[in-house]
Amino acid sequence: MADEVKNTQNAQEITSKETELSSNVYIISEDGTNLLATSETGVRGRGNASWDFPKKPYRLKFASKQSPLGAPASAKKWTLISNYGDKSLMRNILAFEVSRRVGLSYTPFCHPVDVIINGEYRGSYHLCDQVEAASGRVEAKDGYLIEIDAYAYKETSMFNSNRGIPVTIKHPDEDDITSTQHYFIKDYFNQMEAAVFASDYTDETSGYRKYLDLDSFLKNFIVGEFAGNTDTYWSVYMYKDDADGKLYTGPVWDYDLAFENDRRTYPINNLSDYIYAQKGSVASEPVRSMVTRIVKNDSAAKQRLYEIWTTARTEGGLDNLNEMVDELEEMLDESQELNFKRWDILDQMVHENYQALGSYSKEVSTVRTYITKRLQSLDNLIQK
Repeated sequence: MADEVKNTQNAQEITSKETELSSNVYIISEDGTNLLATSETGVRGRGNASWDFPKKPYRLKFASKQSPLGAPASAKKWTLISNYGDKSLMRNILAFEVSRRVGLSYTPFCHPVDVIINGEYRGSYHLCDQVEAASGRVEAKDGYLIEIDAYAYKETSMFNSNRGIPVTIKHPDEDDITSTQHYFIKDYFNQMEAAVFASDYTDETSGYRKYLDLDSFLKNFIVGEFAGNTDTYWSVYMYKDDADGKLYTGPVWDYDLAFENDRRTYPINNLSDYIYAQKGSVASEPVRSMVTRIVKNDSAAKQRLYEIWTTARTEGGLDNLNEMVDELEEMLDESQELNFKRWDILDQMVHENYQALGSYSKEVSTVRTYITKRLQSLDNLIQK
């Protein structure tokens, strides 16, 4: 574990997602032997639904690039994920580990921290990468980063596809993107979309593979289905590394409702189909149809999905994921005690919870049991 201490200017409370407060930030790790101390760090709120929770998520913007807690990227922007509705305090970290074991090219860095703001303990958080096009993060600085995004209507830089899929353009930034760039990525997405729904869409030369990288799409699909994320197709990141490159799917993000933590899809392992295709899924109809044409109707893609899944189970180590659950439970033991003293919700159903078990160990056991059953149930679905 690590501690993160923030002292805002004049001890102001962080109340806005737009206005940054200047803050001194101290990140203490390695049993107190390692200190990252910064001044003039901008701190503001972040998130969509999570910003309305009592335990708030935040974004940090250091004055100069930093690599806190040994993170691979050196960058200014970092996120603090609040995990309010995830009483295991580990679901995002586990989902990122699934992403690594499945073999997605980039997985966000994420590490648990205890957060103190202006002398007040705020809880157990995750310090994570900001999803952005940058070195050590999404390698698309000379290209595009977009998000199929149900909240796109709130954004300035966005478009709706020809079939009504809402897409936010994350990179180039809304302050920098030109009208030519905006038109280009919108047109490219529409070409990809049209190719998926065309009669010859399975053709490996002229079909959708011309525009969409199949392996990354299938790996992202596996992460969402294995982890049991109701929101997988509510929000999907995609990137294009240069003008001539294909659209790649990823990185994975926002998995606090995964691993059996959502009343809308519980019990996941009793479902007769993939999560995205079920009533509880929040995927829009055109996105759901797009996924179906690829993972169910394209026989070659179905075979590739089976190959990726089989490799991830054996060589990738998905079969042993519960060992990481054990390690995280031990690592988080002291932190969870403090967190649930600060946020006394173990016997309350918050966000989309379907149960309130009253103890941290029982919450973790739910994750562990889910993983064991999901390995078999997803085996059955993929082999159909």
